[in-house]
Amino acid sequence: MGSAYFPHTSEDIEAMLGRTGLASLDDLYSDVPQDVLFKGDFSIPEAMSEPEVRRRFDELASANVRLKIFAGAGACDHYSPSVIPAIISRSEYLTSYTPYQAEVSQGTLRYIFEFQTMMAELTGLDCSNASMYDGPTSAAEALMMTVACTRKKRRVLVSSTLLPQVAEVVRTYMKFHGIALDVIPESGYATDAAALERELEAGDVAGVLVPGINRYGIIEDLSGFADAVHSAKALLAVYSDPSSLAVLKSPGEWGADIACGDAQTLGIPLNFGGPYLGFLCCRKEYVRKLPGRIAGETVDADGKRCYVLTLQAREQHIRREKATSNICSNQSLMALYATIYLSLMGPGGLDRVNRLSYGGAHYLYSRLLGTGLFSEASPKPFLKEFVLHTSVPAGKLHQGLVERGYFAALPCGGDLVSFCVTENRTREEIDGLVSAVMEISRDLDRKQC
Repeated sequence: MGSAYFPHTSEDIEAMLGRTGLASLDDLYSDVPQDVLFKGDFSIPEAMSEPEVRRRFDELASANVRLKIFAGAGACDHYSPSVIPAIISRSEYLTSYTPYQAEVSQGTLRYIFEFQTMMAELTGLDCSNASMYDGPTSAAEALMMTVACTRKKRRVLVSSTLLPQVAEVVRTYMKFHGIALDVIPESGYATDAAALERELEAGDVAGVLVPGINRYGIIEDLSGFADAVHSAKALLAVYSDPSSLAVLKSPGEWGADIACGDAQTLGIPLNFGGPYLGFLCCRKEYVRKLPGRIAGETVDADGKRCYVLTLQAREQHIRREKATSNICSNQSLMALYATIYLSLMGPGGLDRVNRLSYGGAHYLYSRLLGTGLFSEASPKPFLKEFVLHTSVPAGKLHQGLVERGYFAALPCGGDLVSFCVTENRTREEIDGLVSAVMEISRDLDRKQC
């Protein structure tokens, strides 16, 4: 008897087997070696009623430990307006896929267009795609763009102050594309500009990737970077937190050719690890090397505004060897999420998000220094994330905070730990975190005695 959840009846299966000349479904796997076939029983529970299923999932969900987030490292706990899930839950958004047929995809094409417009405005660049899997893959694609645009050069430079997970993905991409990668060292917790200029002297560099806000939370001063890179006939890419671009100098203002990063900070919940939303923007002259899809605005036969897919630079649409990437898009559902968030917040809302985050982060910074358990790592400016030296063992401090309900003090190597404060954190929560740090220190002192 066929399962109620499968469309094929016993008669359907018999007809299929008869057409293929097979005696049973097992014959479909006759070419698979027997030693790789699973022959045990699957650990699948018995059928449950709906109330039983709901209780079971509640039990599973209760195993998730919800902590107060004071960590960043590329994923921040920003406020997400409740109206966004309500809008994206509409069936036309949940079920939409690639908008190949413009006539029936105007809604999807419209929000892709709006997403591109907003990201171009934030980054100060001409064009944006929609979109990449996450920030690290967008960074890798940005560097591959620089190689494609400069043609004969096969070497790229990345700053050592990039987020570690970004650097790792970039390293993997470059290795398997045969692109040489060298690291620009840091000086004083920021990219060493003098070292960058020395590396550029060889004249074989296609592109340079540096962070706008680095792994230490420091806002990097990129003055002169674009001039140095362009003098070497290379391209400059900046890895950015798009939320911060409402108040900080944009990659375009720094003279960058490409901007990349993760748009998770535009209100997308952390969700225990995803989904994320990579973005990639560039100057107009490089748009044909931009991976992913680009929606454009035009008019129909009646002169009414409408939207179309303007560029689709992947192997489905053009000769494989001409494709820029095999990434067609991220789930455009996440691009829609960010678009609604930006529409709701507006410039004033984003400005307030950053000001609240800045105030909270600097309040926590001063409170932690006041405990006597921390010391300053760098006097350079930061927005919402920062690092400090700690006299409490970093690993024990982080674990102790987790046990007390705080995800904070991420170990950054040696005695360095990082903290991040967004507008979601209250003063009471910040004071509670400081009290927890003091308690951990006292407990460790008692154990040593």
